[in-house]
Amino acid sequence: MAKVLLENVWKIYPGGVVAVNDANLVIEDQEFVVLVGPSGCGKSTTLRMVAGLEEISKGSIYIDGKKVNDVPPKNRDIAMVFQNYALYPHMSVYKNMAFGLKLRGYPKAEIDARVREAADILGIHALLERKPKELSGGQRQRVAVGRAIVRKPKAFLFDEPLSNLDAKMRVQMRTEISKLHTRLSSTMIYVTHDQVEAMTMGDRIVVMKDGFIQQVAPPLELYDQPANQFVAGFIGSPPMNFFKGRIEQKAGGLWFNEGKGSIRIDDQHAARLHGHVGKEMVFGIRPEDVADALYVTNPAPDQQLKARVEVVEPMGAETYLYLNTGVHSFIARVNGSEQAAVNQELTLVLNMKKSHFFDATTGATIV
Repeated sequence: MAKVLLENVWKIYPGGVVAVNDANLVIEDQEFVVLVGPSGCGKSTTLRMVAGLEEISKGSIYIDGKKVNDVPPKNRDIAMVFQNYALYPHMSVYKNMAFGLKLRGYPKAEIDARVREAADILGIHALLERKPKELSGGQRQRVAVGRAIVRKPKAFLFDEPLSNLDAKMRVQMRTEISKLHTRLSSTMIYVTHDQVEAMTMGDRIVVMKDGFIQQVAPPLELYDQPANQFVAGFIGSPPMNFFKGRIEQKAGGLWFNEGKGSIRIDDQHAARLHGHVGKEMVFGIRPEDVADALYVTNPAPDQQLKARVEVVEPMGAETYLYLNTGVHSFIARVNGSEQAAVNQELTLVLNMKKSHFFDATTGATIV
């Protein structure tokens, strides 16, 4: 397997459109790295440059220590799994998986051994004689992955491979791919727009926006210590709540005024916010850190907001409450047994120790 290195990589299309802006990234040998971001952020373009399917405008890409800028895709020793499966419809599953090895001149016995080994790994041995049209979406995706496995490449590249599957099958397949990574101990680069996929699969996650890498970190670090407001809002489901307002100095310390109500900032955060008194800020807090005061033991009276319930979404073990203070809309994720009704006014307790503060202009994390 191999280490993949991107050094100051740019992709600039005719007309000056910058798809990838000065990307620097190290993907270690045997690491599972996920590129995630909204449509048009540059994640698939980055993957395609690693694969050699897109020409690099500036910078360098190294695979296993070798610079590959001018190396054609077939000689990079990587295998790519596409969103649309890209199976040959007239060939059986066996022939689809064997085709790449046949083109490279492998002996028949070795081709057969590799195909059957991959089929056993993926549980598709019974499908080898079928044509793609006779397979379900999940089975086709397994075949596409199997075609990559037989190559035994230095790195696997996945370009949104699960986006055509239904929700249940996506969950099953992402588990299968994670298990596959463990079994093969291989370098994998995976592109998705789904932050849940990213959080559950990646050793590290690369968050991208408008061609720029915003942050590279393990999943929980991204979740707990986002580099900026974009990362904070993109990672997490439901997303982080944001309130625009000002930091005020009052008796008892620093407070955040969101327009209808004020919340006292805990001492740990306040110690780093004294230089921002009077300035407009963005306060962020995750839905699970907002609770109905009726169900909290000894709720802090200075860390509460009043809000009206606009929507109640029962999810079973938990319930999402969509609330409005009169200035800001936000979400609380509460226990499914807690009762709330539309148009009911609630007093919400905010866990300020889990709060985040962002620069209102740049979006950069202050604390």
